[in-house]
Amino acid sequence: MLQTGGTFRFRQNERLRGKTAVGQVFRKGKSFSSSGVKLFVLNNGFDYNRICFTFPRKYGNAVERNRARRLSREAYRHLRPRLKGGSDLVLLVYPSRERETFLTRTGQFTVLFTKAGLFMETKE
Repeated sequence: MLQTGGTFRFRQNERLRGKTAVGQVFRKGKSFSSSGVKLFVLNNGFDYNRICFTFPRKYGNAVERNRARRLSREAYRHLRPRLKGGSDLVLLVYPSRERETFLTRTGQFTVLFTKAGLFMETKE
């Protein structure tokens, strides 16, 4: 589902929740990896994607995890209009030695979504 009106809002129905739903994507989904991030993809039968951001247990303190979660959400929001719908996505983000930035996170997600074939075809 494409965004209309220029909004990048992260809607409630686009969040993948629940231990069983997330676990199903981990078990049955296809995985793709890039430096510092791993993506699990499973078809969901809807015309929109649902996503969950997860982190390993030893990912820094709460401040670091929350900052990484905000960066990940923001990077996803900016890439979302270019993505095909109909998938459940789980992004497993690993800690980095250097300070994470919006540009590095967007680059990581672009590589993963390209590997997974989630970008819409561009008509040129």
